[in-house]
Amino acid sequence: MPTTTFQVRKDHLATTRWHEQPDAPLAGPQVRVRIERFALTSNNITYAAFGDAMHYWRFFPADEEGWGHIPVWGFATVVESTHAGVPVGERVYGYFPMASSVVLTPVRVSPGSWFDGAPHRAELHPVYNQYVRCAADPFYTPDTEDVQALLRPLFITSWLIDDFLADNDFFGARVMLLSSASSKTAYGTAFQLAQRAGIEVVGLTSPGN
Repeated sequence: MPTTTFQVRKDHLATTRWHEQPDAPLAGPQVRVRIERFALTSNNITYAAFGDAMHYWRFFPADEEGWGHIPVWGFATVVESTHAGVPVGERVYGYFPMASSVVLTPVRVSPGSWFDGAPHRAELHPVYNQYVRCAADPFYTPDTEDVQALLRPLFITSWLIDDFLADNDFFGARVMLLSSASSKTAYGTAFQLAQRAGIEVVGLTSPGN
């Protein structure tokens, strides 16, 4: 079966193409996952716009120079495995290319998650290399996959913002101003801040939002 990928020109993001290539046999302890659901938002366009500066193109490199795969967050099912600790049929949440499938190399396998140990990802941030095993995830339900793919990646950022501000006693402030209140990161941050006493949250956004 061939794998279909959606590729973009790194120097001109409006130039795109579909690319097909035959599936190669798995090499060593690897898995092939079928990507079935992912979110596409302005956050993904940021991955492309900063693809070189922040190394987002390096997660899923294209075979041809000048082309790249924009990463997305979503859900996939293991359809082929040569790794004893990751069975066929397992559903995972994590970071994928816009493609019908992708080959990953599970390492640091635990009951709750595993990481992709592909050499080209070794120096990249581990938060993008972790794959959550849905069967062991207390937050997972099949009917919330759409919402989780959309909001879960940026809620980590929201949580860290709230935690950083609280650790520093909000730098003496008692009003927190969110200057992009319609963004997903702001949603999560407002949710966290609303649970803290003594802090007023004010959001700014355009009339349309």
